[in-house]
Amino acid sequence: MDALVLGSLVLQHGDRQAVPTARKPRQVLSLLVLNEGDIVPTTSLLRELWDERPPRSAMTTLQTYVLQLRKLLAEALGTTQAEVARDVLRTGGTGYQLCLPGTVLDLEKYRGLERAGQHALEASDDDAATDLFSEALALWRGRALGDVEHGPMLRAEAARLEQSRLTMVECRLEAELRLGRHRESLSELAALVVQHSYNENLYAQYMLALYRSGCRTRALDIYRRLRASMVDELGLEPSPRLQRLQRAVLTAAPHLDDVGGGRWSSVELVGQPAQRGA
Repeated sequence: MDALVLGSLVLQHGDRQAVPTARKPRQVLSLLVLNEGDIVPTTSLLRELWDERPPRSAMTTLQTYVLQLRKLLAEALGTTQAEVARDVLRTGGTGYQLCLPGTVLDLEKYRGLERAGQHALEASDDDAATDLFSEALALWRGRALGDVEHGPMLRAEAARLEQSRLTMVECRLEAELRLGRHRESLSELAALVVQHSYNENLYAQYMLALYRSGCRTRALDIYRRLRASMVDELGLEPSPRLQRLQRAVLTAAPHLDDVGGGRWSSVELVGQPAQRGA
């Protein structure tokens, strides 16, 4: 069986789908898949479906949704609902547990690649980090659970996943900059700073990539535009780190060209000369 959440919700065995069409049962299934192997408390499921105001019939309705899911799982797996209730979608003392041994979960694979990529980045194995992060990001097919309505529980889970995705993009770009692939990163960074208006990590990477590509004026213009926007809309100045980068670009500081900064990230390198083995 395949269980996919990094995009639209998919739960299928061969060509047989086990995803309900109704809105609320899809929410229940999504929360169970995200927590595969763990008991999801009934209180969490009720809050997801009805927030803080469940109807009096909430428990009975939830049980009906679980029965519908068991029927779909039985049809997809070619087994009985009793076997599904015993082995696949179990009732626990405090909630429900979805157990899918042998199932390919995109989220599990993603998290494994994320951990491996972080280890490679910390070890300055930038080629491996780039490959691992790229493989992980390729698992995404759209926004997390993009075709499922989000209550408070799923909203938090989806936000966590989207933040993880963005952080991984930053880490992959970091590794690429350390490998000297600044020109290859420019178009992606140009789009990212538009999508994430005040993400100073992305702005620092974009400015550094522009500078290393011989576009110092554009790098300074990017900083000016960000500063003007932050001052006008937020009443804030850019961080000291970004201000140091702007000054370093103005003075063409030699350490900005230090590609492959060892354990120092390019964002750290913008604030000081490279320090090898520190």
